[in-house]
Amino acid sequence: MNLRLVLLLLLSFVPLAHAAGPVAGVDYVEIPGGQPFAPSPGKVEVVEMFGYSCIHCARLEPALLAWKQRQPAHVQFSPVPAAFGSYWDVYARAFAAASELRLLPRSHQALFDAIHVQGTLPVQAVTIGEVAAFHARFGADPAEFERLMRGPGADALLQRSRRFGMASGVEGTPSLIVAGKYRVSGRNFADALRITDYLVAREHAAAQ
Repeated sequence: MNLRLVLLLLLSFVPLAHAAGPVAGVDYVEIPGGQPFAPSPGKVEVVEMFGYSCIHCARLEPALLAWKQRQPAHVQFSPVPAAFGSYWDVYARAFAAASELRLLPRSHQALFDAIHVQGTLPVQAVTIGEVAAFHARFGADPAEFERLMRGPGADALLQRSRRFGMASGVEGTPSLIVAGKYRVSGRNFADALRITDYLVAREHAAAQ
């Protein structure tokens, strides 16, 4: 068999591979024994493990918001703040406190912007007091917000985040995990969301 024929045969497989959809080990990683972060009957969960200090998470947010708005009712989106220690934990605690006070619809994007656009909050050397004061603009009492950041609810979320991140093999952010079973790769944000859609559809179909 000559080299030209070999190349033609190899190229003929490219459309077939693309038509078959994303490939395990290339487009996503299968997580042995993986479980959803917050399972809900009849739902396929998509977790985004993120960090407010992560510039890539900030850049993904607009595309992720558009993606969320077009999801069917059987998709459950669960944002999980990464707890890698130090300033990551401070911002993860802010997420926990804002969630408890139901401020996230207004504060989530604003906190990304304060860090990465306005520069009014530091990426790294941030204090609990600074983050609590920031949330006063959304009606939070800074002292109450700081109490919640240091409280058992925030402690529990950080512990769950660490366990889930380790079980899912998360090494950086943003990371998308579908149904607790698949950690999405992807060449860029659009590709990662395409792969996520494929895995969600497959999981939903399998449950029918």
